[in-house]
Amino acid sequence: MLTARQILILNGPNLNLLGKRQPEIYGNETLSDVEAKCRRVAGEQGLSVDFRQSNAEHELISWLHEARETAAGIIINPAGYSHTSVAIMDALAACPCPIIEVHISNIHRREPFRHHSYVSHAATGVICGCGTQGYTLALRRLATLLEKVAP
Repeated sequence: MLTARQILILNGPNLNLLGKRQPEIYGNETLSDVEAKCRRVAGEQGLSVDFRQSNAEHELISWLHEARETAAGIIINPAGYSHTSVAIMDALAACPCPIIEVHISNIHRREPFRHHSYVSHAATGVICGCGTQGYTLALRRLATLLEKVAP
């Protein structure tokens, strides 16, 4: 059942290693740190958060299918799947709610293969290069978008 203000935050492969893997690119915060900040900001915005991470493409897709019935908005950091997964793009395109794509690093300043994101084709907005603050920026943006459609 749709929860009026529930936001699904999905994190793709290798984000479970946040804070340990390439801190010069991704920083020192852990995914638990990001989740705690998201829960705090969501509460301030009158939102609730369902925060998940998976290294498995099929699991992310299954969660997106569930979100069609349960989420008022989606924030997704698809990580490496950004550049490879038409299946995740298709699952997002089937979701009727606003979608914000988040990347911790600026994918446009990195290797050329990272410059294209399939996910961007289904996203309402994209935030990249703002570090982990991108997640809280995305929550604030979704709160604004949801206010515009509230009865």
